[in-house]
Amino acid sequence: MVDTLIKYLKKLLLWFFCFTFLWVLAYRFINPPFTYLMISRAFERKFDGKSWKIDKEWRDFDDISLNLKKAVIGAEDARFLSHNGFDFDALGKAYQKNKAGKKIRGGSTISQQTAKNVFLWPGRSYIRKGFEAYFTILIELLWSKQRIMEVYLNVIEMGDGIYGAEAATQKYYHKSCKSLLKGEAALLAAVLPNPRKWTPANPTNYIYRRQSIIRRNMAALGTLNF
Repeated sequence: MVDTLIKYLKKLLLWFFCFTFLWVLAYRFINPPFTYLMISRAFERKFDGKSWKIDKEWRDFDDISLNLKKAVIGAEDARFLSHNGFDFDALGKAYQKNKAGKKIRGGSTISQQTAKNVFLWPGRSYIRKGFEAYFTILIELLWSKQRIMEVYLNVIEMGDGIYGAEAATQKYYHKSCKSLLKGEAALLAAVLPNPRKWTPANPTNYIYRRQSIIRRNMAALGTLNF
């Protein structure tokens, strides 16, 4: 009985690995059409009596402003181009501050956020975190940093029913994301921690302070070598 169970578990794990490997590999070349978060948010809107809304428009890597790439790196993941998916220094600092009871954001990298946004459901359970780590390893192995950034900037939530850089830029600045100025890009990046609470259309003093910090981080990055 035990041997049979182990045999089935091994087969299940093999099928899981083969499926997820091919899924991630496919998205190296195929743009994700939607994410679990997009669908769940749209249903939340319907339940609240609002219209179904998934506002997104894919833009290739070269059609996204360098300013926005620098802004999200400066805001979310300063070591994005040098780490292998995990920034253990940032995770350690987040753990220590959380332990001390300070309210901060987590230490997730852009790679981890991309893995979560594209392949998983929202949540904070250890099981989801485990899957997040697994998919982060896969995208770091199978995708380039350029592809990770491209996908991240096209699927990330940037407002109520708004996903990706192009939809957000059209909404807030009425132009293409290729034309984003430094200040505009920094303001978009400043609201990423909670894009349904904060908006570039009506920034709080806290968001303006974040924008200033991000601008300084952008200047310190120098040339980005994807």
